[in-house]
Amino acid sequence: MSRRFLGQDLAWAGFLLGIAVAFGLMYHWSLVQVSMRGELRAHLEKLRTERRETKFQGVKTVSLDQAYALFQEGQTLFIDARAPEEYGELHIPGAINLPPEKLEEEGAQALAGMAQERRTVVYCGQVSCDAALKVAEKLQSLGYTQVMAFLGGFTAWDEAGYPAATSK
Repeated sequence: MSRRFLGQDLAWAGFLLGIAVAFGLMYHWSLVQVSMRGELRAHLEKLRTERRETKFQGVKTVSLDQAYALFQEGQTLFIDARAPEEYGELHIPGAINLPPEKLEEEGAQALAGMAQERRTVVYCGQVSCDAALKVAEKLQSLGYTQVMAFLGGFTAWDEAGYPAATSK
């Protein structure tokens, strides 16, 4: 291939890239403006909260303080919706590991022996994680009546200095 054709190809590639960037900026201009004001994180958190309220509107949630109070009572089952590796490193003492994928694959088998009226708190890794909401919603659809999601996740629990256990 000659240099002339290579130069033309690079020019066309640059032109197409420029058009793609221009269209991307036009399409997402509102996000660009929010970002330029330094408000992108708050804006995305607001969108996440609105999406969660719509998608998981039937799932009751609890705060860190409420989750800890339920833990101290000793009558609540805690379900860790994180990956088995994360659960194995650290988890809330007495929690069982039930990620959304396992619940989907095994269904009722994964819940063997769990009373449908038992108070249950589902948590995942952090605030931005939806796994707890997904598991809680699935449990409710299967007839479990006292299911709540702790949205702070294990990160908030651990940072508060609350008890943690390991499976290793």
